[in-house]
Amino acid sequence: MNRLKTIEWKDGGVRIIDQTLLPERILYKDIDTLDQMYEAIKVLRVRGAPAIGIAAAFGLYLGVRNFDGGDIDAFIGHVNERAAYLATARPTAVNLFWALDRMKRVADEHRGGLGIGELKKTLFDEACAILEEDKKMCRAIGEAGFELIRDAERILTHCNAGGLAASELGTALAPIYVGHEKGHLFKMIYADETRPLLQGARITALELSEAGIPVTVICDNMAASVMAAG
Repeated sequence: MNRLKTIEWKDGGVRIIDQTLLPERILYKDIDTLDQMYEAIKVLRVRGAPAIGIAAAFGLYLGVRNFDGGDIDAFIGHVNERAAYLATARPTAVNLFWALDRMKRVADEHRGGLGIGELKKTLFDEACAILEEDKKMCRAIGEAGFELIRDAERILTHCNAGGLAASELGTALAPIYVGHEKGHLFKMIYADETRPLLQGARITALELSEAGIPVTVICDNMAASVMAAG
């Protein structure tokens, strides 16, 4: 199954799919600075609460990795300042604030026992842990959720809660991906277009088609008639 990679650490930076260009173009964008990550979150190059949380964690690390100096208090202040800046990128993405708070907490908890170089490494490791935990969480959702749709042949989706909104499988789409992996044949997934940003038409439909899962895009106000038709 061909699965698009939403976000990963690669060659000393963060690589994301620029989701503003989907579905016409699949472009991977490398992010090396805090300001680049701020812009990516703000304009929805990376989107979906889990993916934004992962991006924020790595973005904060990018923002402090070049800190120069030996004063631990100054470094912690720099972490908090960079986190506050990154938190303004989006007003409603709950995982953005959760991930930044987690990174700040880890830095504060280790400030007494580690040097600044070690603290930077700890923050990087924490960002990697957030990524890996999300992968495992999405897999668990998929395995559990597939048991609920084991007999389903046709499914209706709204918005996008797939791999492009998270680290890998996604949340609400994860059971479909797991079912596909297990050889379950879905006759059709109907993806609401999801106005006004068309996450269903642009993103869900692309994800599913790339994975080899049959998908048809419908306009939002067709959903009731499609459900009535079975």
